[in-house]
Amino acid sequence: DLRLKNAARPGATGPMGNTLGEIGLVECLEAAKAHPHYSAPLGENQARGVACGTWMNYGGPSTAAVALADDGSVLVTEGNPDIGGSRASMALMAAETLGVPYEKVQVTIADTGSIGYSMVTGGSRTTYATGIAVIEAAKGVIAILCQRAAKMWECEVDQVEWQDGSAVCTGGDNVGKSFTLAEIAAKAGATGGPIAFENGVNPLQHLPGYGAHICDVEVDKETGHVSVVRYTVVQDVGKAIHPAYVEGQMQGGAVQGIGWALNEAYIYNKDGRLDNAGFLDYRIPVASDMPMIDTVMVEKANPDHPYGVKGVGEVPIVPPLAAVGTAVSKAVGKPMRSLPISPDKVHAALNGG
Repeated sequence: DLRLKNAARPGATGPMGNTLGEIGLVECLEAAKAHPHYSAPLGENQARGVACGTWMNYGGPSTAAVALADDGSVLVTEGNPDIGGSRASMALMAAETLGVPYEKVQVTIADTGSIGYSMVTGGSRTTYATGIAVIEAAKGVIAILCQRAAKMWECEVDQVEWQDGSAVCTGGDNVGKSFTLAEIAAKAGATGGPIAFENGVNPLQHLPGYGAHICDVEVDKETGHVSVVRYTVVQDVGKAIHPAYVEGQMQGGAVQGIGWALNEAYIYNKDGRLDNAGFLDYRIPVASDMPMIDTVMVEKANPDHPYGVKGVGEVPIVPPLAAVGTAVSKAVGKPMRSLPISPDKVHAALNGG
């Protein structure tokens, strides 16, 4: 209730002086409060922490191209490497815009010698910014398809509309007739040549993403070891283009944040040499360390994106540190202010250290 009372809402001023748009912090808090996890009973030596977090989600320049093969298949070329499922989201947005089956779309990642500039693959920007470039390139292809259909019908281009993957004639002698995308693509050579369109965009809007996490831990009071026994991620994801991938981003970010909270640290010896330079010694969480992480996707569309997209990749790493830290602090009865909250620190806190 305290968080809800003080939660940032659309129209509020952000930390950089910007006016916040359609953010979903209130909806995330309400969803977390309503979740069964929030009020579930705790076991012996267990405690619960709740925390919220945000990430800025930037736009910036991106370029994409869409081209058609003569069999009606679609080639999307983008300039951002796929590190979080962006290839699938680009294909879905292109398919939706063109009105063709998702299976007909192939996405290729190009380098800077093959396509116009695209900004860094980071900042939770790729599906948002590069997605807009893909959508606009697909719209450019639709314009060409309508021109080719008008040429075949010998009518004005403004007498052709694109409806559900087909060009439909709305005037002249061929009213009501239609050509599918594949039919127009098959005749590309006879109507003007290859059908392709490249587009660059530079969306500058900042629409932060928000999340609320619930974490239950169990503390072994003899060893100081902390186990995460239950974890729930609630996040405003805008419109989830690929829900399974969005869920994976939410879970992966939470696990990374949990690792930062409990395990991960660089350890240097007296000579300044890194003692844990490999993953045998630098302890990251593995599947056996984690419970199944529950996810709740709050869909509050981003009005600055044609399909309501918000970046989701980095938001979920923010709340775990506070959620885990609060839970452990409650379990040991003392505030834990130093990360990672390793067993030796917990053991010392339990024994008056």
